[in-house]
Amino acid sequence: MSATPAPAAGGEPRVLIVGAGFAGLAAAKAMRRSPVQVTLVDQHNHHVFTPFLYQVATALLEPSEVAQPVRSLIRRSGNVAFCLGTVTDVDLLAKRVQTDHGPICYDYLVLAAGSVSNYFHNTDIATRSLGLKDLAEALQLRNQILSCFEQASWATDPAERAQLLSFAVVGGGPTGVEFAAALAVLVAGMVKRDFPALERDEVKIVLVEGADAPLGSFAESLRASATRALRAKGVEVRSGATVTDVDDSGLTLDGGERIDAATVVWVAGVTAAPLAKTVGVTLASHGRVPVDRTLRLVDHPEVFVVGDLAEIPGGKDPLPMLAQVAIQSGSHAARSITAHISDGRQTGPFHYRNLGTMASVGRNDAVAEIGPFRLSGFAGWLAWLLVHIMRTVGLQARASVVISWISGYLFADRPVRLITGPRESGRDERRRSMSPTNEED
Repeated sequence: MSATPAPAAGGEPRVLIVGAGFAGLAAAKAMRRSPVQVTLVDQHNHHVFTPFLYQVATALLEPSEVAQPVRSLIRRSGNVAFCLGTVTDVDLLAKRVQTDHGPICYDYLVLAAGSVSNYFHNTDIATRSLGLKDLAEALQLRNQILSCFEQASWATDPAERAQLLSFAVVGGGPTGVEFAAALAVLVAGMVKRDFPALERDEVKIVLVEGADAPLGSFAESLRASATRALRAKGVEVRSGATVTDVDDSGLTLDGGERIDAATVVWVAGVTAAPLAKTVGVTLASHGRVPVDRTLRLVDHPEVFVVGDLAEIPGGKDPLPMLAQVAIQSGSHAARSITAHISDGRQTGPFHYRNLGTMASVGRNDAVAEIGPFRLSGFAGWLAWLLVHIMRTVGLQARASVVISWISGYLFADRPVRLITGPRESGRDERRRSMSPTNEED
């Protein structure tokens, strides 16, 4: 371990945190009483509670209920400053990062840039499907879903209407399962209330999963329970199938089978944010930066990599890319920096505490693994509610989410059925935003 870095001009070491997601925010909050000057940089001015993005996409929650301004979240941390900007390069030898507004120097660096959707280097999939990784994508997806129903209400050709009312969800992890179930609930209520000329049987929702069953990391009994719940809601589950191509009218499976759909939602995994490629190390699985058990970068003990950006040793396999891993690793990095500044101590290795995994499968139904307990159905749903209420960032957001849930539960309605932005499909909007001719690229 190297000696404590020299303090900044103000007398206190400079800690730079890149990313205001779960890991970065946890690190910043954990250092609010430390003798350091913290700079938190993110390309967005808000922190998103990503487990609720599917509820924005399915018209249950408002964007403001799942996202909070970063500046309001760090307001009580007098030693933390926020900068809106994009980090483009990391210079480990010079101890600085380059942003689109210029360089920032540091004494300690915490890289917490998170992850992005994994399209497996397939440009067609990236441009012709819709993701669910950030707030903009959730809103695009909501626009797409609602627009398809509006267009279907005008369609006189049965084939055109069937195409518009077909939805394919690729990826059977928690996000895919929760979105597919929530979409089925939205469709059932919306067809009955808003589109009486349409029939629920005209709507097709297909969940495609490459493994033997959705929720592959869960116990077999919970996987089976989730599959039954999805099918009971009218979701067609295709397991053991791999998507080879996505085009404007649907997708193709590895056996050559076609699934026609006006909307293809891609939630088939994530990979580390592109910033990982600038660190100058050989990347590990999912494009992540390998770290030692203390979360430090090898040969650079002043650099910590946390959350989805890091491949963290976890026994036989690296730790998964989950919100709880991000939160706990961010806090551990902060404690390590504080201890080293205070008296040069080295903290021990990072130990992840598995607080359980769970997934909602629609109204009154969820599956949950919490320690030795395996819950499904209504009991799982109650556990899911309690855990997610407690994890929601910010007291005001927590109260707003609870009110929306109660309203949606009592009235069996999805209150935020709004089409916003330009009058184009979400897929067309995404393609335009990713075009090389776009001015922002």
